[in-house]
Amino acid sequence: MVHGAAALDTAWVRAQFPSLQLRVNGQAAVYFDGPAGTQVPQQVTRAMQEYLLRHNANTGGAFVTSRQTDAGIAAAREAMADFFHCTADEVVFGQNMTTITFALARAIGRELKAGDEIVVTTLDHDANVAPWRALEERGVVVRQADIRATDCTLDLEDLRGKLNSRTKVVAVGYASNAVGTINPVAEITKWAHAAGALAFIDAVHYAPHGAIDVRTLDCDFLVCSPYKFFGPHMGTLYGKREHLERLRPYKVRPASDLFPDRWETGTQPHELIVGITAAVEYLAELGRQCQPGIGTRRDALLAAYTATVPYERKLLTALIAGLLEIPGLAFYGITDPARFTERCSTVSVRIGGHHPTEIATYLGERGIFTWDGNFYALNLTERLGVQERGGVLRIGLVHYNTVDEVERVLAALREFARI
Repeated sequence: MVHGAAALDTAWVRAQFPSLQLRVNGQAAVYFDGPAGTQVPQQVTRAMQEYLLRHNANTGGAFVTSRQTDAGIAAAREAMADFFHCTADEVVFGQNMTTITFALARAIGRELKAGDEIVVTTLDHDANVAPWRALEERGVVVRQADIRATDCTLDLEDLRGKLNSRTKVVAVGYASNAVGTINPVAEITKWAHAAGALAFIDAVHYAPHGAIDVRTLDCDFLVCSPYKFFGPHMGTLYGKREHLERLRPYKVRPASDLFPDRWETGTQPHELIVGITAAVEYLAELGRQCQPGIGTRRDALLAAYTATVPYERKLLTALIAGLLEIPGLAFYGITDPARFTERCSTVSVRIGGHHPTEIATYLGERGIFTWDGNFYALNLTERLGVQERGGVLRIGLVHYNTVDEVERVLAALREFARI
């Protein structure tokens, strides 16, 4: 059983990440680049090294290391099943979220006909737009729900108004990778099902910031990337068993027809799959640190987020308050602390007429790592009118960041604004 929020032991957390010891120009590195991929704890690198040194083999062989590989993959399915709150045979591994979504969209497209409709959103990463737009070649109509530009939230009335009896898929992000908005995906899933459509959720950006429960969401598919929640560079998909069994993926003939195997084309990077288990175990261990004696791994994961969510919100509150005091700074997204449950700890800004790359370079020389550009949320940066001006500067916080690091980036940005 998971109890109330426990204090996060940041010293223990930071000790798990060797990369946090890096120094740049004599200063400790500050990793605010998490939205593009978080740092990796030592448990993950150890597991991957151990696999490559002692267990490396392809699957399905009649010898010990192949059987160990099979067992490692099975363990990773169980780990991600706990992470998603589903069964292990509803977990699919893939190269990354983009590749998985293209493959799934293509399989779904086999069942669609000209005039069928798919709804996407302006707020999403293009990996949850382009794969669905590719089906326009088959005569499928793709409709795009707009945003409210004042706070970068989905226009839910517009989205709901685009659903009708021809809608077959509603593809929506759990949280925006550019501005941090958290969408009401459980409600959107209900709307999709009421229209007779499938609900596909891109949870890549949400995964490091909140617990996922596909049973509660009742979505049909949900995809995320372990490298965004402290793991290796891969993608993982949850799919309802009934859909994984019914839909026909594109695959080579000798590949297994069993699911979920038939959704995993080609030889998988087994060392990365083993690393996924270790990433889930890192979060579970964090939960056990916060609540000793916690029961199942699922409970331990929930306990971890019970600690990290309020901690990240504390950092976010300080960051946004400081940013809004900087002269000439334009902020994109929700700024009202009373609404911070509607957003995660990723923010995007511009300062005056400065190109975001100029700001990111200035910070990078001071050991502060941020991203600039559109982050593949191209529809959003175009809608906000910043794409032709270099997009935005993005600052992303996760639970290994600190209050001191927030103060450092604010001081550097105040200094930059005076140039």
